[in-house]
Amino acid sequence: MLKLGYKASAEQFGPRELIDFSVLAEEHGFDSVWVSDHFSPWRHTDGHSPYSFSWMGAAGQATKSIAIGTSVVTPTFRYHPSIVAQAMGTLGAMFPDRVLLGVGTGEGMNEVTATGVEWPATSERFARLKEAIALMKKLWTDDLVTFEGQFYKTYKATIYDRPEKPVPVYVAAAGPAAAKLAGREAEGFICTSGKNWELYRETLIPAVKEGEAQANRPEGTVERLIEIKVSYDTDKNQAMEDTKIWAALALAPEDKVGIDNPKDMEEKARLAEPYAHKRWIVASEPDEVVAAIQPYLDLGFTHLVFHHPGDDQTRFIKQFSEQVLPKLRSK
Repeated sequence: MLKLGYKASAEQFGPRELIDFSVLAEEHGFDSVWVSDHFSPWRHTDGHSPYSFSWMGAAGQATKSIAIGTSVVTPTFRYHPSIVAQAMGTLGAMFPDRVLLGVGTGEGMNEVTATGVEWPATSERFARLKEAIALMKKLWTDDLVTFEGQFYKTYKATIYDRPEKPVPVYVAAAGPAAAKLAGREAEGFICTSGKNWELYRETLIPAVKEGEAQANRPEGTVERLIEIKVSYDTDKNQAMEDTKIWAALALAPEDKVGIDNPKDMEEKARLAEPYAHKRWIVASEPDEVVAAIQPYLDLGFTHLVFHHPGDDQTRFIKQFSEQVLPKLRSK
């Protein structure tokens, strides 16, 4: 069954506003809400970075049944994986079957600024993520866990408050190794829209399937989740203008290398404002959105999380839920 989610953009809004948006999203029929976990936002001016775990507790209390996930936490530098396991165990105990843990290898702008760590190569970051997932899963099921890993250790550790069923883990992937890891070890796979179609069709989805096969899991065991970047407004000019606030997403990866603070990222992003819209579905008609999303459905994505760039999130939630969600659900 198709699930439709709302992205609570913690780089753009403060925690109280995000709670209000999440309550509104639930009232208007969204199935899930996914919150960012950043120490540093992508821009300094008017930027935000609320702490995801405390925010999730408030969101769970303010809402009734909507699923709440992280997209995504890095359980390897700022956080020791045992602390992430404890935080999510507490949330899972308070809100059974409602919380989800999305994880990824991280960004230097979040981890370096908070810890002063020397940012390692991709291979080490990936190895840390694999080990962190293994440790967290063990802590959610076993008592007195003594873990001796390459990067992390615990000694007779027990998570005393945890749900009856382990918290589902979703792995964010931009390449085949992480996508394969999601297929082998996770309950879900996360990626973002607006990239080269061959990446999804020829790399990511096949890698998830390969991981499932390696673990002897039936194809489709792992939920395919994609964050759809959509700027939707009945005023097309407003929809285009709204994308500029997220111009950093339009920067090429090589243009972001070495940027470790929001002020520099903000300055760099200004240069990308004229083509910021290229990473987004920009539409003013419901059928435009559905047509643009259809290829992702054809690829097998079953959980769509919508990230709108504009400041007027209330307007977006109401318009999108009334005009677009019914058309998607009918498919």
